Amino acid sequence: MAFPPRTYYATVDISTALPLSRFSETFSDCFGLCYKSDRDPVIVLCIGTDRSTGDCLGPLVGHKLSAMHNNNRFLVYGTLDNPVHAKNLKETLAEIRDLYTNPFTIAVDASLGTMERIGHITIAEGPLRPGAGVKKTLPSVGDMHVSGIVNFGGFMEYLILQNTRLSLVMKMANIISSGIHYSFRKTTSGSSPARFVPQDRCGRV
Repeated sequence: MAFPPRTYYATVDISTALPLSRFSETFSDCFGLCYKSDRDPVIVLCIGTDRSTGDCLGPLVGHKLSAMHNNNRFLVYGTLDNPVHAKNLKETLAEIRDLYTNPFTIAVDASLGTMERIGHITIAEGPLRPGAGVKKTLPSVGDMHVSGIVNFGGFMEYLILQNTRLSLVMKMANIISSGIHYSFRKTTSGSSPARFVPQDRCGRV
């Protein structure tokens, strides 16, 4: 399945200076381009499992975001306690479709790449393909997405994910969760804030 050409695609290297500021600014730019005021609610869908070091980026981001945000700016699906992974992704997407008429979804997931790209975070318009790095066929998801390259791919992907350094994944999760949090604080502090729904309407926070 071919996606239409993207109008926004950027990466942030967490080893460079001020990666949090760079990520927050880049995320804000992409969100400002993609989001329309009729999309309601904004959902951050964090994909992955806590059973694999390399694949726990999404649940870690969801866990940290759930602890940070208490002001109804967005909804979080996928945490350490309630991860969204290959076995329940379709069910979760069906639940979201049943609950919300026109949500705006930001997908967050780990990915594998080349050796020199490890530690880079991609922020882009359009969906990502969960499980592509380990040859799984899952639904594409997201009006925009954030993807962190946690290790290299090409062979023995499951073993590579299991042997990914937690230190790297934690650094990326801190930057992504804090950057999203700061970005939405900035977005809703203006004169025309985006519209978000109360947190108690989310069944998976």
